[in-house]
Amino acid sequence: MEKTIKRNTIITKVLPEKAFLVTVETKESRQLVSAEASQGELAQLAKSAGAEVVGKVIQHLDVPSKVYYIGKGKLDEIIALKDSLNYDTVIFDDELLPVQQRNLEEALQTKVIDRAALILDIFARRARTREGKLQVELAQHQYLLPRLAGQWSHLERLGAGIGTRGPGESQLETDRRLIQKRIQRLRSEVDKVSQQRFLYREHRRKSGIPIVALVGYTNAGKSTLLNALSQANVASENKVFTTLDPTTRRIMLADKSIILLSDTVGFIRKLPPTIIKAFRATLEELEEANLLLNVIDFASPYAAEENHAVENILRDLKIIEKPRITVLNKIDLLLEKGKHWTEEEAMQYLMSNQQETDTNIVLVSSAKKWGLTGLLQRISHILADNPRFQV
Repeated sequence: MEKTIKRNTIITKVLPEKAFLVTVETKESRQLVSAEASQGELAQLAKSAGAEVVGKVIQHLDVPSKVYYIGKGKLDEIIALKDSLNYDTVIFDDELLPVQQRNLEEALQTKVIDRAALILDIFARRARTREGKLQVELAQHQYLLPRLAGQWSHLERLGAGIGTRGPGESQLETDRRLIQKRIQRLRSEVDKVSQQRFLYREHRRKSGIPIVALVGYTNAGKSTLLNALSQANVASENKVFTTLDPTTRRIMLADKSIILLSDTVGFIRKLPPTIIKAFRATLEELEEANLLLNVIDFASPYAAEENHAVENILRDLKIIEKPRITVLNKIDLLLEKGKHWTEEEAMQYLMSNQQETDTNIVLVSSAKKWGLTGLLQRISHILADNPRFQV
């Protein structure tokens, strides 16, 4: 922490935490995503939480160590780097067992958090509505409950920062009984939100207006697409989890029919189960949708892996069979640089390089508003084939 004096006023500048990232690649995990891709995403998450990444390491193991998650040799290597890198937070790419976290903190003599705590911290930063804050707080308490044995002592020793925001700072001396009571109250509040959403969805269902929901990996451009189609002015940044709270807008299609287009929280690999449980009231919006728009960042080098993660979550939510349009977004980033492309030229170029043609795949650029007419037409065609929405 730095202090500067300006006209007799002390201005405190909070320096970013210096994070060291640890990824373990096992036989099982390498079949799903490369360690480099997973760690790159972890670095993006850390930066979104306000940290400065000063070092990283990848270890290949058949199975993680039950004591430290990593091997003893790799642990000694990380300890040896502490003086030169001056890190104050070590972030693991997978969820740690409470005993592993305690053992690591004792060995490293610094704060240790895992991917789940990091994501929860970002959610705590981004939650704006009462509903979002309730859901995040519930997820935080559910995550902290099994870690109570050593959580409070380690928080008191290491101070605030990433992974301790929210209930971690205000409930340091709360015991298990009080935490459980708080979880019960939060669940009750979330249940009320769920009931309100149910009544709202019942009203929408009776109206007969089709519901189209945007799904996809975080930072795929869902909110930008919603803005492009509806002028919704939803916050959209090149950051993970910019949108936590669902937003719904009415959109008129070319045939003058009306749809309700909903944006929901983005998905990510290794999404903590506590998040999925806590956000069930929000994710129920997907269950009610008549059509899903699966938005994919087509410019991402890991687009296939990211889409695989989305497919798994849709399968877990039991909505994998819903009618769906795959929206390949950010096509403007795939074009040859140095040339000014028109929408027609871009479409012709990209379509000529496609190996397969699928009528339920649409190319768009939300940022440049390319391909939106074709997307709306495809939505119209699919809904027209649904007897429920035929006039």
